[in-house]
Amino acid sequence: MEANDLQNRGENVKMTSMSSLSSQPYKGTRDYYPADKRVQNYIFGIWREVAERFGYEEYGAPLLEPLELYAAKSGQEIVNEQTYQFTDRGGRNVAIRPEMTPSISRMVAGQRQELGYPARLYSIAQFMRYERPQHGREREFWQLNFDMFGVDGATADAETIIMSDAIMRSFGATNKMFTIRINNRGLINYMMADYLGLDVIQSELMIKLFDRKNKITDEQFEEQAADIFSSEQQATGLSRIKVLLAATSMAELPPELRDSEPVREVRELFTQLQEAGVTSAKFDISLMRGFDYYTGMVFEVFDNHPDNNRSMFGGGRYDGLVGLFGAEPVATVGAAPGATTTENFLRAHELLPTFESTTDVYMIVLGDNTLKGAQKVAQQLRGEGVKVAVDITNRKLDKQIKAAVKMRVPYMLFIGERELAEESYRLKDVKSEDEQALSLERIVTTVADYRRRNNEDDI
Repeated sequence: MEANDLQNRGENVKMTSMSSLSSQPYKGTRDYYPADKRVQNYIFGIWREVAERFGYEEYGAPLLEPLELYAAKSGQEIVNEQTYQFTDRGGRNVAIRPEMTPSISRMVAGQRQELGYPARLYSIAQFMRYERPQHGREREFWQLNFDMFGVDGATADAETIIMSDAIMRSFGATNKMFTIRINNRGLINYMMADYLGLDVIQSELMIKLFDRKNKITDEQFEEQAADIFSSEQQATGLSRIKVLLAATSMAELPPELRDSEPVREVRELFTQLQEAGVTSAKFDISLMRGFDYYTGMVFEVFDNHPDNNRSMFGGGRYDGLVGLFGAEPVATVGAAPGATTTENFLRAHELLPTFESTTDVYMIVLGDNTLKGAQKVAQQLRGEGVKVAVDITNRKLDKQIKAAVKMRVPYMLFIGERELAEESYRLKDVKSEDEQALSLERIVTTVADYRRRNNEDDI
């Protein structure tokens, strides 16, 4: 680098440091203040509890992966338009992961012989995609990914949907709040090739059109579908699409599809879901799922609220991905709920609990000479498992109280010279404003009772 370039770079850095920086996060991302983080941790906690209830075990994967990992199977839209990619200092083309499926498939391929099957694996991880930010869709996002490796057929497919249903119900959702729409990629391929008479390229275009059907008008859909058909195919093809879209159940499908093997697979899946008590599932012939790697059952969980009527998450069967890494192919099925869409669902249906601070007690220090004694009391309480924040600012009483209220701490503990001398401390319930003079032992039991009541309310 020449001297002039170094000088220019130095001047640019100096100018940046002199100007005021924006307090806003990068476009398409969000800051998580403590109140936001409590909501996120609540969602993560439900995810983790349900996943482990079904016998899934947690794993982790790198944030960066070789770009070729996604070029192989995620689809060109993700690779060419949505992936954050760069060349690292070693000359390697890498990407910030836009999804987890290729990573966990790589990991399973790496220990193909060492894993016990069925391998039930889950992660709660962070991803980035460069796409247009909108309601429920961000450039940086968090997902639960849960996948079962090593089992083919309807039983494994059913478990994935049963677990998705259990996740929703663990948040307090009822049948009227959400619908699980189900299709089969084998049926989709059969429909495109045998029923609509499309070639490979036409089929790919039509699948992508169906995938965005709910994002465009009916007129736009019909116009774009007509463009995919050849002039000889148009009349029959458009007529057959109308028949498909009018079918609300497998029984209403045209005979050419109704008697096919993929439809028999879907029927077996619905039988198992019915036996498991899953009543939120519905067959939807128009459901496609955009990723190229799906090979069988596909599904999406839809929010039925009129203000948030959209797909929240989905998944399906992808049997071929592990085989791309030189290992023997492994039957795989999985799903990936997103944190933002889940939060929007919970807010729309008023299912979010009220969250308090993770701190139990905010200690308000009275007088100039009591901080040392207050710190000793705080240390004793922490030793008993009470979470204590001590105000060490030497501020006036009203400002200390205001800080505790802003932090949504459930209890304030007032300590002055008198309290230290008598070993009796004033504990105030912030919500009820009840105040009692208590010993350390009683403070510990009071906080424990509060926690127990809160846990019972959350069940």
